[in-house]
Amino acid sequence: MNDTNTVIALNGIRKVFQTDEVETHALSDVNLEIKKGEYVSISGPSGCGKTTLLSILGLLDTATSGSFVLNGHDVASLSSSARAQVRNAEIGFIFQAFNLIGDLTVQENVELPLTYRGDMNANERRTRVAEALERVGMAHRARHYPAQLSGGQQQRVAVARALAGRPAILLADEPTGNLDSRNGEAVMALLDELHKGGATICMVTHDVRYAELTERKVRLFDGRIVDEETFVRLRREDEQRLDALIGQPREAAV
Repeated sequence: MNDTNTVIALNGIRKVFQTDEVETHALSDVNLEIKKGEYVSISGPSGCGKTTLLSILGLLDTATSGSFVLNGHDVASLSSSARAQVRNAEIGFIFQAFNLIGDLTVQENVELPLTYRGDMNANERRTRVAEALERVGMAHRARHYPAQLSGGQQQRVAVARALAGRPAILLADEPTGNLDSRNGEAVMALLDELHKGGATICMVTHDVRYAELTERKVRLFDGRIVDEETFVRLRREDEQRLDALIGQPREAAV
């Protein structure tokens, strides 16, 4: 019987990329559970598998092996068309690059994913859009175009687009990566507000400062989830190898 409180359950997830005779293990035996209402960050150094894991969580890619249950349904072996339907209904994406369409207004950008839902009429779509824009403080910009907005405002619109579908989980991919510190902090404050309002959020970030703001921190290193102590040790060993490679401690090289 499925735990109705569990939004995501990954068990034994492996992802192997093969190019010619080279085999790269991007993820190895990843086990992860996210409960309804949790705010989770996944962080780690470049190349540790964050993007690969996010692609699997967002049904943009499939694992080589392992099980993936999303909102009580096994989605590991779905066809690409079935994954697209589930993705549209269950997952809200917040991208680093905003991914807004320049020749559509704010309102049209937020509404676009809803138009692919055959069971939603125009009135319901407009209501959902208005509610989502109001929630992120962008209702007054509904008729503006992305080029007329600041980076922070564009990211708020992207958050509204993710919220409008009322997804089971919000996946945020480096949501502050294209923003200055002030706008980055504003977006993090918005995510915290959404979490307090009941949203389930999983954020991938390389920024340790922002990872620390979340309710639960998942550390990824070389394709595996590790505990905090192991993560710190592995990072230290990596730094020591780098120091040896360049021939001097990095502190002394500053």
